[in-house]
Amino acid sequence: MTTLQKDPEGFEKKTIHKFVDFTNARVLEIGCGEGRLTWKYAAASSLTVGFDPDHSALRIARADMPHDLHKEVHFADASANHIPFSKETFDIAILAWSL
Repeated sequence: MTTLQKDPEGFEKKTIHKFVDFTNARVLEIGCGEGRLTWKYAAASSLTVGFDPDHSALRIARADMPHDLHKEVHFADASANHIPFSKETFDIAILAWSL
């Protein structure tokens, strides 16, 4: 049985870094799911907060979190209908694959 790999060539990471500089930025990821996109930029940021209403996906994101990102990455159980953060808190907001 073959395991499906999403973006094995790394185009997603290259493209997002082409348009956005995450260096020392505070990032809010809306609809982070299992954190698949989160790991492509979080190491460059000073703080990343991802939120999603899917409890199971957040559990996977927390379990898959690289050890060196435990202090910089946080996940919250929330919906885009009610974002529990003030707009001044973050430098960058990401919404991908959430609609």
